[in-house]
Amino acid sequence: MDGTSLRDRLVTAGVELLEEEGMAELSLRAITRRTGVSHGAPRRYFPTHNALLAAIAATGLADLAARLGTPTEGATAEEQLVELGTRYLQFAQERPAMFQLIFRHDLLVGAGGNLRDISLPLIANLTTLIEQTGATDPPTRTIALWTNLHGLATLTITNALDLVSPNPAALIPTLVHTHLT
Repeated sequence: MDGTSLRDRLVTAGVELLEEEGMAELSLRAITRRTGVSHGAPRRYFPTHNALLAAIAATGLADLAARLGTPTEGATAEEQLVELGTRYLQFAQERPAMFQLIFRHDLLVGAGGNLRDISLPLIANLTTLIEQTGATDPPTRTIALWTNLHGLATLTITNALDLVSPNPAALIPTLVHTHLT
């Protein structure tokens, strides 16, 4: 044993399965099989399958937060928003199954994992950057920009934009600028 807790091993196995096989294969049975434990073992840490999914999603949100990180120093607020939007899209493209899981609030609300504690600072950061541009009504503009960026990412990972936009990242500066004016 490497000293890793069973809880952590279950979450790691879930992340691996999600990335390799997608949501459809992310069953409790598959996670326990990969971890080499009985089907009942996860109940000590996760009272429901959704609680385990929330823990898996929390790792994805933490990774997204790290990816968004701090924008390039010296860039204008608008340039930083474009940079964050580009990183958001890249995360979705590189980890589509995780991207989809972390926004499955129908599954995850009330399942634990403190997902709101991780995601709300990301939205607050967008609002702060929009405030720095001098745009009016930053909270509304934040929601409008985020929903557009999220929609772009979702349409990209489902290949819905392939015919009309071979480079979805090229749309991000226009989306950002549109929501600031």
